[in-house]
Amino acid sequence: MHMPCAQQGIAIPPIRTHAIDTSMDPAARAVCHYLTANHAKHSLLYHGKLFHNHIPHIMCSAYLLGAGPDDLSRLYEAESSGLEPWTDSPSDITRQNWRQHLGKKEYERAFLKFFQTEVDRQGGEWKKVAAEYLFCEDQPLINSVVAGAGHALIHLGYAYQTSSTEIGTEAMTLAAIDYTSIHRYLENEAYWQVQAPNKTSSLFEILERVRRDDRLDGLSRPGYSNLDTIFREYETPLLEHWNAWTIDAPVEQFRESQKAAVGIGMGIGRHDFFLIHVLTTSHAIRILLPLIPPKFHISILRQWWLITVALYIAQLRPEIKPWQISAHPLNGRGWDWATSAAVRGQHSTDAHYVKAIHALNEASNLWGDPDSYFLKAAVKFADDFHGWSGFS
Repeated sequence: MHMPCAQQGIAIPPIRTHAIDTSMDPAARAVCHYLTANHAKHSLLYHGKLFHNHIPHIMCSAYLLGAGPDDLSRLYEAESSGLEPWTDSPSDITRQNWRQHLGKKEYERAFLKFFQTEVDRQGGEWKKVAAEYLFCEDQPLINSVVAGAGHALIHLGYAYQTSSTEIGTEAMTLAAIDYTSIHRYLENEAYWQVQAPNKTSSLFEILERVRRDDRLDGLSRPGYSNLDTIFREYETPLLEHWNAWTIDAPVEQFRESQKAAVGIGMGIGRHDFFLIHVLTTSHAIRILLPLIPPKFHISILRQWWLITVALYIAQLRPEIKPWQISAHPLNGRGWDWATSAAVRGQHSTDAHYVKAIHALNEASNLWGDPDSYFLKAAVKFADDFHGWSGFS
């Protein structure tokens, strides 16, 4: 089964990619060194397998924003300090049993070894392995890539942008161990038939409807753990709002989705740790769209929209005020100032802070930013950020 308009695709220019594995640039060599060290030493999940390893995220986003070797060394030392070493899995993953172990986080080491073996089988071409497992015809792993707060999706974006085999195999591993039943919403047409009262092409309009929907008032505290309750007890209103978005002008609506992600991240009066993933996963989709089969373009955007609505409900539906972003004063500050704040400012060791500014910078590069919306969001974020909220 396929999503509506699945063959249409979203035609945007490819992002600039970097072959860090073969580059002689000192910063690229430093990134490659730290990614290799992290890949060998540190597990992808830690603290009871609740937290994700963000080394590739902060290393790649800082490098792409212009960080030098000294900056990268400092960021690696800070981000790696709380990580944990690999532990063995209960048994091996094989081509015969891999589907039986999807969603089992205790198999992270076994999945990584499996995908590394598959890359070797393909002559070192990790993208061929991704094509076989992420974009296969039968229940492709890409249909659950927003699970686990979208870390597999973010990882995959950086893998393609830096041509990194280490990040690529880690991304596939995360897609496997974070796999959930969310894929059913992409693969079963029955879920698309839950009709919304009023369809629209405006995400901001739908989010305002979600905010005012009193059927969703039962949650008392924000938190990622609310997602299980939402998909179990509020599935009907969730799917109504999900299906309210009509995609008939894919490029323009992808642009609006990125603006909506910025509004959610920087226009709610606080900096919500979980809602910032709406922005950073949107950036990952921006990287992937020109590189993956067109038949997955609309479905991955719809998957992003589903988890966006669910996270917005989970975080108690704060009012979104994008006009506060548009009104924020630049005072002569441009992208040089914003990227310096990301790489060398007081919050530069916070992976989510750095990659949020990187996502804004790339959105500005893609769309042209004639009204400085993305730049103002970055400056406002750097001006206002004092830590994350959104935890119960």
